[in-house]
Amino acid sequence: MLRDAVRSLAEAKIAPYAAAVDEEARFPQEALEALVANDLHAVHVPEEYGGAGADALATVIVIEEVARVCASSSLIPAVNKLGSLPVMLAGSEELRKRYLTPLAKGNAMFSYCLSEPDAGSDAAGMKTKAVRDGDHYVLNGVKRWITNAGVSEFYTVMAVTDPAKRSRGISAFVVEKSDPGVSFGAPEKKLGIKGSPTREVYLDNVRIPADRMIGAEGTGFATAMRTLDHTRITIAAQALGIAQGALDYAKGYVKERKQFGKPIFDFQGVQFMLADMAMKIEAARQLTYAAAAKSERGDRDLTFQGAAAKCFASDVAMEVTTDAVQLLGGYGYTRDYPVERMMRDAKITQIYEGTNQVQRIVMARNLP
Repeated sequence: MLRDAVRSLAEAKIAPYAAAVDEEARFPQEALEALVANDLHAVHVPEEYGGAGADALATVIVIEEVARVCASSSLIPAVNKLGSLPVMLAGSEELRKRYLTPLAKGNAMFSYCLSEPDAGSDAAGMKTKAVRDGDHYVLNGVKRWITNAGVSEFYTVMAVTDPAKRSRGISAFVVEKSDPGVSFGAPEKKLGIKGSPTREVYLDNVRIPADRMIGAEGTGFATAMRTLDHTRITIAAQALGIAQGALDYAKGYVKERKQFGKPIFDFQGVQFMLADMAMKIEAARQLTYAAAAKSERGDRDLTFQGAAAKCFASDVAMEVTTDAVQLLGGYGYTRDYPVERMMRDAKITQIYEGTNQVQRIVMARNLP
């Protein structure tokens, strides 16, 4: 029922704008309004804060179905979870009430600020600092590759509070867009997900109350890593949706397109391609849903399973979308058809929230 509801909404209210959102590289406002109106923008927020209280699997299905028609729009529910999950995992009850309630109402979005110009895969090498000053902290630094920056009201920011301790000297804070000293760089000009703004976040003597720290001082990096264990599964879901959208479109096309007097679907070579695409998508789906169940239960092997789901599903998405372009031939290479957009969108799923090379390192270190 959830899948049917989200699919109907996505096809009616999000899909019609997907090409324009990509072409114009503009935020998918129509998608945000449709998702908020149907309480699908942040389904993971618990009911006690006004949210839908969806479990990890339901959240995955929402993201998957939105991504099937528009990958940029799927980053609304996905990044709202990424940005707010540290507060849910480690924040005080006061912080949860203050920030999860407006998120649940649709009055604010949440972003996640971990990466920096010189700290990508080596996130512990960050330089952004937070210095205690009485009842406040003063933050200075630059965060890069921040999804939905400038649109989100709230930002979970990781900053160094004790440089001598490396990862154990990093703390997490909630920064608000309206805090004096917060500003944003120009939107990045990207290959795909063009409707989701990616910008630098500048912190110039941003003074925030000490009670905006998420968890205890020095626990921010551990919270960031715990968060990724859960949210990598949402990237797997996004990849899954993109791949399914590409397969669905290609399948319809090859049944209509005729060459040599018959639909190209009747040729065995084409059938083999479609069969492999469908088989790999289903394998990715089962791995992703199993990882979502582990996320909900907090299973001990979640780190391995989350990394495996993200890595496998994103590799499948890249392969399937590339094959979809091939199946459409010259038409697939044009912007008149959606599969080239899906192919461009799929690429980022192999890169963000940890490259697939990093995922393989994570898996190797956490072999079950």
